Amino acid sequence: MIDVKACLAEQEQKMEQSAKFLEETLSHMRAGKANVHILDGIKVNSYGASLPLSNVAAITTPDQRTIAIKPWDKSMFPHIEKAIIDSEVGIMPENNGEIIRLNIPPLTEERRKDLAKKCGKEGETARIGVRNARRDGIDKLKKAIKDGLSEDLEKDAEGDLQKLHDKYMKKIDAILAEKEKEIMTV
Repeated sequence: MIDVKACLAEQEQKMEQSAKFLEETLSHMRAGKANVHILDGIKVNSYGASLPLSNVAAITTPDQRTIAIKPWDKSMFPHIEKAIIDSEVGIMPENNGEIIRLNIPPLTEERRKDLAKKCGKEGETARIGVRNARRDGIDKLKKAIKDGLSEDLEKDAEGDLQKLHDKYMKKIDAILAEKEKEIMTV
């Protein structure tokens, strides 16, 4: 016989993962403001090993439009610049011998709309993940009826599953609204 609470907890964990993945994905989108997360995927060739940029330099945002990268080893300047240029960040680094600066250009209206659409697509992917978790939970509960679970318990568990679904859909909508507001703010 199935443990209803364990089934609900498992589906809630899947829904939570969908929401967390959306937050993570949206944090890497450049929204016209300096955000160190846009550099998270950059790997730097350091002494024969490919390391994340954050392992070879200190990354800060001194103001809203600038990311400052201060390498711990001055010999890393060309490697860091090459990694940034080769990445999908799309910003040309400026090197003054002490710090590498990335000036974040303001977004055009067209680019803002494109980013908002991209966010919407990512949000829909997260929503699909939540719906799939709900569907999987309902399928497990229906199979449990055959194994001896009472229909009343199954209906109550389905109701709880629907409440979880609604909670995470609201959470995803809030995440998207916040990111869209950030993108559309000039």
